[in-house]
Amino acid sequence: MTVRIVCDTACDLPDDLANDLGIVFVPLHVRFGTTELLDREQLSVKEFWSRCAGSPDLPETAAPSPGAFGTAFEALAKAGADGVVCVTLSSKLSATSEAAAQAARSLENDFPVEVLDSFSVTMGEGFVVLAAAEAAAAGGSMAEVVAAASSTRDRVSVFGAIDTLENLRKGGRIGGAAALLGALLSIKPVIEVREGAVEQESRQRTRAKSLQYLADKVRSAGPLDRLALMSADASDFDGFVKLLADLAPAHPPVVGSIGPVIGTHAGRGAIGVAFVRRS
Repeated sequence: MTVRIVCDTACDLPDDLANDLGIVFVPLHVRFGTTELLDREQLSVKEFWSRCAGSPDLPETAAPSPGAFGTAFEALAKAGADGVVCVTLSSKLSATSEAAAQAARSLENDFPVEVLDSFSVTMGEGFVVLAAAEAAAAGGSMAEVVAAASSTRDRVSVFGAIDTLENLRKGGRIGGAAALLGALLSIKPVIEVREGAVEQESRQRTRAKSLQYLADKVRSAGPLDRLALMSADASDFDGFVKLLADLAPAHPPVVGSIGPVIGTHAGRGAIGVAFVRRS
């Protein structure tokens, strides 16, 4: 049985990993005023941050349509796949998962598609996608691929150190009271993706303390299967990477970029970690 993997572009998987495993992306939309671009296809990470620097307004994001997912599923069916497992951005943060589910339902009598909500973002979602793709590459059945992805989903954590909660507040991803308190205290918040939602995990007084706190969270997690360190165009990212350079997870660490979808809400300067505990 040939199972193929589809995901959305909020996962921030590096291109080399995705290409090696034949992962298919369905892009989210990123809007700058009246200009709407498809993530990855029409908008690179570098161009995104350049546009942010030149725009007075925050960008906005929108989920793919059910039709976009349907087109991806149908193309894989025509290419000879026996089924698709589609991993999505957390349903508590986006309509992406529901769009994928609608597309899957429209094909349920013709082609099997399983939609799995990652309940995560950036490389937290990416690691769930990666687990599914590796199981599929090993010849796993639909059920085995879903089981592998679900196991990773149950063990993944995502934390981020951000300069401000304002982007999250304006995007409706965190409460206004928390954002106001952060601004009043001039704190450097650490956020966590908890049960699929973004929550403020702690408040740190300085940037240096927030990054050290983030590194300590990774170290305290115990033996790791996978680790990703991610930057939203952060000028101090290299220093943060050095804080964790001695760690040796079971798989080589991923050092990469937070893309336009998550970067829209996290804001420039955010640094994130995603890790999967060993089972």
